[in-house]
Amino acid sequence: MKGGHHGKVLLVDLTQRRVRTEPLDRQLAAAYIGGRGLGTRVLYDLMAPGTDPLSPENLLIFATGPLNGTGAPLSGRYEVVTRSPLTGTVLSSNSGGRFALDLKRTGYDLVVIEGIAASPCYLWIREAGAELRDARGLWGLDTHQTTERLLSETHPRAGVACIGPAGERGVLFASVMNDRNRAAGRGGAGCVMGAKRLKAVVVYGSQRTPIADPEGFEDAREEARIALSEAPITKNALKEFGTAVLVHLINEYGGLPTRNFQEGYFSDADSVSGETLKETIFEHSVACATCSVACGRATRTARRSGEGPEYETIWALGPMCGVRDLDAIAEANYIYNEQGLDTISAGSTIA
Repeated sequence: MKGGHHGKVLLVDLTQRRVRTEPLDRQLAAAYIGGRGLGTRVLYDLMAPGTDPLSPENLLIFATGPLNGTGAPLSGRYEVVTRSPLTGTVLSSNSGGRFALDLKRTGYDLVVIEGIAASPCYLWIREAGAELRDARGLWGLDTHQTTERLLSETHPRAGVACIGPAGERGVLFASVMNDRNRAAGRGGAGCVMGAKRLKAVVVYGSQRTPIADPEGFEDAREEARIALSEAPITKNALKEFGTAVLVHLINEYGGLPTRNFQEGYFSDADSVSGETLKETIFEHSVACATCSVACGRATRTARRSGEGPEYETIWALGPMCGVRDLDAIAEANYIYNEQGLDTISAGSTIA
C-alpha cells in the first residue's frame, strides 16, 4: 500500500506528558479503510473491555483516512474515536471543515491519546513533532475564544479542535469543535477530552498525502467531480439551501421529529425550512475542504451571527421542542457551538 497514508502514528500519554511516534500498521490500514474503520480497530486492540469512559485508560483517537489531503471531492472529514460517556459503547464521531486536511498535512495518520494530565494542556502537532503545552489560561474559555488564542500562540493558519466549558464540566454530550463552528458532536467526545484535561489539539503542516497511481487517481477524481456537478441534490438542492432543504421533504414523509418525537409532522415547518433560512438569515455559503457543494450556511440574526443551523439542529431545537422561531433556533445553535455542546442531544434533552 503506497498511497493514502504517511505511515506514522502519534502516541500521547497525558499522565506522563510524553509523546512518541510509531509506524502505522499498513496491513491494518488496508484492512480497515478510513478513519472510522482504522480508529475503531485500534481502539478495540488497545483498550480493555469495560474501560470507564472517563478513566485514564480510555483512549481518544483522532483519525484521518486515505483520501484526506489528496484533493478528492468530499474528503474533508475526520473521526474522533473513543468510548462514549453518554452510551458506554464505541463512539466514532466525525466532523468537516479543514481540520482533517490540516491534521493529515502534519504527516501523522492517527493520533492516539491516553491518560489524564495533571493540569489543563493542549497538544501542538507539527511536521517536526509534537509537544504538550500549558492550557491553564485557556480553561473556562469558549471554543471561539480558545481558537483565537491558540492561533495567536501557534500559527495563524493552524487547525484547532477544542472543547468549551461543556467538556470541561463533564457534560456527557459535550462536543469537540473544530474551525470554530464544526462539531464532532455525537456521543460526548468533548466530555472525554475534558476528563483528560486536554483543552485542544492544534495542527499545522505541509506534507502531501502520497498517491500510488496519480494518473488513475486523477481520472477517478474527475469522474467524481462530474457526478457531483450533475446530481440534482448536490448540484442544486444542497448548494442552494444547505442541509435544511430536508425539512419540507422529511416533514411530508411524516419523519420530522416534533414535540419530543411524539409526532412526525410539524405544521409550521415552513417557518424553519431551508427556503425560509435563505430568505431571512442567510449570509453566504460555507464549504469544507475539497468540497464543491458548500452546504454550510453563514447566518446572521438581528442580534448575532455564526454558522448554521444544519438540518439536525433545526429539528432538535425547533420542531422537537415545539419552536417555530428560526432566529431563536439559530442563536441557540451559536451559543451551543461556543459552549461545545452537541445541538442534537441538547435539543432532545430539552424536549
